Amino acid sequence: MAGLMLVAVLLLPVSAFATSRIKDIADFEGVRDNQLVGYGLVVGLNGTGDDLKKSVFTRESLIGMLERLGVNARDTKLDTKNVAAVMVTAALPPFGRQGTRIDIQIAALGDANSLQGGTLLVTPLLGADSEVYAVAQGPVAIGGYTASGDASTVTKGVPTSGRIANGAIIEREVGFAMNSMQNVKITLRNPDLTTAQRVADAINGYLSLDAARPLDPTTVQVTIPPTFNGDTVALLTKIEQLPVEPDEVAKVVIDENNGVIVMGANVRISTVAIAQGNLTIRVTETPQVSQPNAFSNTGTTTTVPRTNIQVDEQNGQKLAVVPAGVTLQELVNGLNALGIGPRDMISILQSIKAAGALQADIEVR
Repeated sequence: MAGLMLVAVLLLPVSAFATSRIKDIADFEGVRDNQLVGYGLVVGLNGTGDDLKKSVFTRESLIGMLERLGVNARDTKLDTKNVAAVMVTAALPPFGRQGTRIDIQIAALGDANSLQGGTLLVTPLLGADSEVYAVAQGPVAIGGYTASGDASTVTKGVPTSGRIANGAIIEREVGFAMNSMQNVKITLRNPDLTTAQRVADAINGYLSLDAARPLDPTTVQVTIPPTFNGDTVALLTKIEQLPVEPDEVAKVVIDENNGVIVMGANVRISTVAIAQGNLTIRVTETPQVSQPNAFSNTGTTTTVPRTNIQVDEQNGQKLAVVPAGVTLQELVNGLNALGIGPRDMISILQSIKAAGALQADIEVR
């Protein structure tokens, strides 16, 4: 049954998988996140916080916080490990309204061992303009732990980082009047001239007028028609659902560290002959001990070397000819027929590119 289902999937028309909605391949102007960052203190740690003698910034922050609360600790010798300095990060969602809660991430800044059981004190979160957009506070939840004894320590995950669900409240909104816009820019996530033109054609075809035009491989500008003046949201709601067939460049992405190869469907090669083989020499030493006969007065015990050398030239690997204009599947089948692994395939693809026979870009990471 599973085999029949697989065959049915493979027999579906290619066009069923080729189109995507505009909202899945592009972003609309003004609809974006904004990064926030803040510096705060986590308290209530069970002796796993910062060493105040080493982490001077934690000590000064603790003294400053106490002074704001009316406690003079400047001349006191502080010696606690229940406090940790942390960096707090969050993403301000598009059109986030005042009073809305957002999630925050927390990471230790000093030499704390764990943030388990800690509580973040009130921490302002700043945007790129140094203005406060949210305020964070709450108990920290971590995804790891540390257990130690006199002879061993067990650590799971990263106990020095955590998160607080709905841990920050938005205090300032990012002003953006979308409904009053006369032009809207659509930004493609994968820049491409053909895809940009297809997006513009799809929008113009839906509106039955020349309202969209590509400005560059990344941007498509849409002029708001008179019928949608003051109601840009309704127009964008209809536009984002339009199907478009994205185009892509022929590219081979290679990750040499992990031996991963990803090839696009448009990869083509010219006629080329490929041969792959490795010379393997295996040397095995099996020394044997030679002893004289019993009660012999002249013989001595010696070690006699025994060496076995095996040479594998992989003569079974022959030259394979890959014809011009083969598809991606045929190229993969041809390389697999040589019986090679991913790392050898990386070298072969790079050699084909060097020979000028690979009609694609190679991106090595």
